[in-house]
This record gives sequence, C-alpha cells and structure tokens, in this order.
Amino acid sequence: MGDLIVTMEHIDKSFPGVQALKDVHFELRSGEVMALLGENGAGKSTLMKILSGVYTRDSGSMHIFGQEQGDLTPRQAQALGVAIIHQELNMCRHLSVAENIFLGREQTRLGTLSNREMEQEARRILADLKIDLDPHKVVGELPVSKQQMVEIAKALSTKARVLIMDEPTSSLTSREIDDLFRIIRELKAKGCGIVYISHRLEELKYIVDRVTIMRDGQFVSSMNYADTTMNEIITAMVGREIKEKFPRVESKPGKQVLQVRNLNAGRMVRDVSFDLREGEIVGIAGLMGAGRTETTRAIFGADAKQSGEIILDGKPVVIHGVADAIRAGIVLAPEDRKKDGLCTKLSIRQNIALPNLDMLCNRFGVVHRTKETAMCDTAVDNLMIKTPSVDKDVATLSGGNQQKVVVAKWMARNSRVVMFDEPTRGIDVAAKVEIYHLMNRLKQQGMAVLFVSSEMPEIMGIADRIIVMCDGRITGELPAAQATQEKILTLATRFETKVAAAANQ
Repeated sequence: MGDLIVTMEHIDKSFPGVQALKDVHFELRSGEVMALLGENGAGKSTLMKILSGVYTRDSGSMHIFGQEQGDLTPRQAQALGVAIIHQELNMCRHLSVAENIFLGREQTRLGTLSNREMEQEARRILADLKIDLDPHKVVGELPVSKQQMVEIAKALSTKARVLIMDEPTSSLTSREIDDLFRIIRELKAKGCGIVYISHRLEELKYIVDRVTIMRDGQFVSSMNYADTTMNEIITAMVGREIKEKFPRVESKPGKQVLQVRNLNAGRMVRDVSFDLREGEIVGIAGLMGAGRTETTRAIFGADAKQSGEIILDGKPVVIHGVADAIRAGIVLAPEDRKKDGLCTKLSIRQNIALPNLDMLCNRFGVVHRTKETAMCDTAVDNLMIKTPSVDKDVATLSGGNQQKVVVAKWMARNSRVVMFDEPTRGIDVAAKVEIYHLMNRLKQQGMAVLFVSSEMPEIMGIADRIIVMCDGRITGELPAAQATQEKILTLATRFETKVAAAANQ
C-alpha cells in the first residue's frame, strides 16, 4: 500500500429529519482495497457520494491527493480521478453500450458526435477488461448483470485513481464476479485506491486489505482485514453479536396451497411443475439465466404464459395479470425493488396503501385515513422500518428499508402465497436476518413461501425444500437436510453439462 490519497475528517451531513453522517473519519491509500462496511442506513453511500461530488457536506474537511478540496461537483470529482459505481444502476437504457460509457464525455469531430471513434474506444476498453459485450448493443436489452459490467467499464474509462464500488457484485454471476476481482487486482497493482462497499462479507477475503466500519452515521473503527475475524466485523457493524445468521423455525408442512402444472412462459420457463404447502419455505436455486425470476413473474401474472395451470387451494385460478394474482392471494416481492416493487417518488404510506386500496376505500372510493394510518404504522413497527415518518419518500430510505416496504405492502393482505425474488440483495447482515425472521413468521402463520436466491448458504440455511433450475427447467429437488453446494451445483449445471458434452463429441 502506498501514500494517503483520500482523507476525510469530521464529516457531517443531514437531510430533513435525518442526521446521515456525524463526525466521520475516512482514509484511503493508493494500491489498496478498503472495504467500507455497515448496516443499511449506516451512511456508507452518503459518505462516498460526498467524495464523488454527488452530495455536499455540511461540515468537515476533505483532502484528495494531498490537496484540500471544497464542495465538488461530479464533473470536478471525475477530473480529480474519482469515479463511483452506484448500487442502483445509473444509465440511459435507450442508448448503446458505447454511448453510455462516454455519456457526458462524448467525442466529437467538427462539432458532431464521432460515434465510430466512441465505439472503437469502447471496444478497446471492454477488451482490456475482458468483458464480452457488443458496443452497439442497447443497454436496456441487456440483463442486469451485463448492465453492471457496463457501469464498471464506464467508471474505468475515466482512468480513475480512486474507484468507489457500491455493491458491485449484487447482480453478477459467479464467473463475472471472478472477472471483477481480476480487474480489481489489476487496478490495485497499478496504484488505484479502491473503496469496496458490499454486504456479501464472504467476498472480502479475496480482495480486501483494510476495513472501515460505520454504524448509525458514525465512524466505528478501521483495521487491517488480516488482523480481525468475521464475527468481530459483524459485531462492530451491528453493535451486538448475531449468534444465528440463518434462523430456522421448524414446523410441519400442512396441506397443498399452490400447484403449478406444466407452466410455459417464453424461452426461460419450460414445462415447470411444483407444489407448495402451508407452513413451508421453498427455495429456488440455479445459476443466472436459469429461469428462476421468469417463473415467479409468470405465476404472478407479470409476464404472459403460453400454457400451464395454476391451482390454489385445490381450485384452478385464471391469472391474466398482476391484479388477478393479488386478488387470488398470490403476491411477489420482485428482484428489482426500485423498478418493479416501489413507486420511488411516493411516500412509504402511499407505497403500502396503493395495492391495498380495495381494503382502505369506502363504497364511494374515498380512502379511510384512520385505517390507512393503522395499516402503515403496523407495517413499519412489525418490520422495524427505519424512518422518522411514514410520510417520508421511499427513495430516501436505505436499500434494506426499501426492501421491507416492498414486503410490507403485502403483509396487510390475507395472502396465501408470498414469493420473494432475491429478497436480501444489497442489504446488510442484520437486515437479512430480519427478512429471514419475516419469512419464518409467514411460515408459522400457515402461508406458503417461495423465494429465489443466488446465495447458496442462504438458500440452504432458510429453505425447507430446494428446487433447482437450469435452462428454464426444473432439474431436481432436495430436502434441506440433504442439500449440499455440490449437489445443488450439479443440478444447476445439468443441461449445460449435457450441451458441453455434446459439443465435444
């Protein structure tokens, strides 16, 4: 590790009703990977947005490459060599990969855009990073994992000497994560200082040199990663010891609630059949692109199905759209909470009430405010949503609290089947445990719970039964007691293995 390249001292930042940062200290050296850790709402992203010019600080000092800096704009921070990859993808979906990489830095010739030069340069940048993407491809047509790689290429194209990565692996496949870690090591060798924000603590051992921990908007400690343990890190993050990362509640499954028979929906859902019973949690495992998300969306009516039958409590149900599923008692907390699960310009109150207006309105269509307030207050209390008021915009909440709002709006309904798609994506270890407790409560209340997860320890730790998918099909099913990572991976690559074997013949 080299010289200090970033020093932030006594940083304060407040938003209306919330003190986001209080007297925070942070340092970064050249050629090191610094893990910035803490619960959702600890202030990590706020601090990095000050460093990258997105926010201005209320007080405190900041030095970058030895020079004291006042309040920066994003362009000024970029000119200093600071780049940030935000947790929530920040791209123009209708533009190409090349256009997104050079957005705001467009190359021109004689006053007109030089698309050819930008595409050539984008192709070179992607090739250097060993990212297999066509610069002409429209970003909105790419899967989330590829969009994340475009964000990484965009940040690195600025020749950043300080690179901030906020949850960079949350949407990546294991192969893409390996590629990202390779890129990080190469940048580190070139002297780049990297701030790495992640709730996937198991990743830290592969790349991290030092750790800075924040809690409730304040600096807690900074240490060499090699000199601490994971339990010490978690205790410092949450202020208490978490004895059980995957709390499991034993219960005897009851009668069949949901039966899915021969479901087909596009290319990614092919002849899918399975059952869910009262009082059980069933996990769907598989690699990226296996058809897990598409299966939940087809059941929920978010995507059209070509054929198949959905049976609820022994009776076939016709689901042409989301409203049909909600009325029947089948609900979904989607993978992309901001895009599909929330109205980010509305308040917590409005987000919880919106899908429940049939329960809150009188026969003249007027909302019963007392009922609405009681519903929202109960949801906030039960899920421990951190907010000064239910009238705060949901966009101001941390990722974990936003996920809780997505779940909260379904808790008021007498739903029979609750589906979660990557429910703990981008949230901290303590918030994850709260989501697991929530799933266990649903299970104890006799609901059928289905959840998709890319984290095998999570799916093995919480599910009673595990369904494995590959190439749009179910390739196997395992009781949790018999599941191992090797068995799950074998089933998750069953069709890929067959294809590879056929290609080698």
